[in-house]
Amino acid sequence: MHNLKGQLSVTSLFLLFFILGNIACKDGSGKANPSQKEMEPVISADKVSDAKFGGLALYTLRDDMGVDTKGTLKAVAAAGYKYIEAAGYKNGEFYNMAPEAFDSLLTELNLDAVSTHQGAVTFENADAMMADVKAAGFEYFVVPVPPMGLFKFDQKTRMLSMTGGAKNLAEILDTLGAKAKAAGLKLLYHNHDFEFVKDADGIVPIDYLLENCDPELVNFQMDLYWVTKAGADPLAYFENYPGRFIIWHVKDMDKQGRFAPVGKGTIDFEKILAEKEKSGMRYYMVEQDMTFDGLKPLEAIKISHKGLDQFGFD
Repeated sequence: MHNLKGQLSVTSLFLLFFILGNIACKDGSGKANPSQKEMEPVISADKVSDAKFGGLALYTLRDDMGVDTKGTLKAVAAAGYKYIEAAGYKNGEFYNMAPEAFDSLLTELNLDAVSTHQGAVTFENADAMMADVKAAGFEYFVVPVPPMGLFKFDQKTRMLSMTGGAKNLAEILDTLGAKAKAAGLKLLYHNHDFEFVKDADGIVPIDYLLENCDPELVNFQMDLYWVTKAGADPLAYFENYPGRFIIWHVKDMDKQGRFAPVGKGTIDFEKILAEKEKSGMRYYMVEQDMTFDGLKPLEAIKISHKGLDQFGFD
């Protein structure tokens, strides 16, 4: 268990993106880059890096993906990334493409489909959704926040929370995990910072999930930024729950506590990376929920890929 200080706050922008189905939390310590609101055409880059490694969470490029899906994915490949995580599923399609068509596009661009965030999952739509995820070539079905209405955002206080309790969430995840296994997929739960705060019963939700979810059905995507933001220690979680953190979200934190490109912040990724075997990490995804100070997301992913190399990711 971890004792955390302070209260959690996020911008209302987080809720908007959550409702739209593009889920990854927002940090309330800055304003979005204007380029995320006033879109410019994507300039395709056809020359692919000779050193392709690592993954990118496409949530980082959500606006660009909405304007020019193929051109944006070309830029991802040109920046040196090898695989991707989607965050753009709606009405049975990925980025307005049928699952098979999206899979074909990734194959054409030599990008591998690894994981996808599926925040709108329910017991009723899970089977159809998982069939689409499988058809698109993904291996991991990621639940990015407590699903089915459990996730709450208070507009007045800007507080994140969940209802129903950790036991209820664990049971839901196990049920979804069983469905995922039957569909030939693997289910992961993605953390933010609110799961590290003790609830009214003195339970730390993330600890309860790790201790009670069936590891044959449910494992975890550790977001290293949000663990750090929560005041928790990734290495302690690797030690206490080895082998459970299959995918990492790798994003840095600047001195103001904002999202930053990998290598441009304060998180000691080299120290964390040294324990990757203990953690169970098989894949890692660069993610930057927002950019600041005029930096465009397409430029941020290039900086982050160089940062990966700096810390020894391969």
